[in-house]
Amino acid sequence: MEMMASPITMVLERVRADPAVASGTFVTTVTDVVGFFSFLGIATLWFGLK
Repeated sequence: MEMMASPITMVLERVRADPAVASGTFVTTVTDVVGFFSFLGIATLWFGLK
């Protein structure tokens, strides 16, 4: 994850955006994606789907 954080921070600084504020969007997206696929995985196991 550190390898992705540095380039994103540099790009945000280049376009004069505050990396601390803009990173909230990335954190929210990652959290949503992980939660969604966790839910699908649990549902698949629960209902025995393949």
